[in-house]
Amino acid sequence: MSDSEAKPSGHGRPEADPSHQDAGQDAPRSYSQGMKVRRKVLGDEHVDRAVANTTPFTEPFQDFITRYAWGEIWARPGLDRKTRSCITLAALVSLGAENEIGMHVKAALRNGLTPEEIGEVILHTAVYAGVPKANSAFAIAKEALEQARGQRP
Repeated sequence: MSDSEAKPSGHGRPEADPSHQDAGQDAPRSYSQGMKVRRKVLGDEHVDRAVANTTPFTEPFQDFITRYAWGEIWARPGLDRKTRSCITLAALVSLGAENEIGMHVKAALRNGLTPEEIGEVILHTAVYAGVPKANSAFAIAKEALEQARGQRP
């Protein structure tokens, strides 16, 4: 999921205080659960940066992805996080969502995938989504893996 890191504004929303009163009674629970899962998968540094960069304009989207993507879908019991990362990477490669692939390569490492498994997911996706998209994904994954190993900033 994207974290829309717009211009920093200091308008980051407090994590325990979902502001959408019309979202239903489960909104606080799903927001809290979503933030826990989001931090576990993406890492505190990334989430802290996204929260700090939240503006009044991007706040509804941040709330939406935290509650629904992370608090509802990623928190479901039917699949483990490693499998969810495989599916997410395949979908992102298929869509050509190059701005998301690096972030989710790093998340896949946190969720237990090896660099070799990440490569296999991209290679497998190439057959079904197209070689050009997989070629771009390999380049992005290579850079993200180098960053995760501390080889590049």
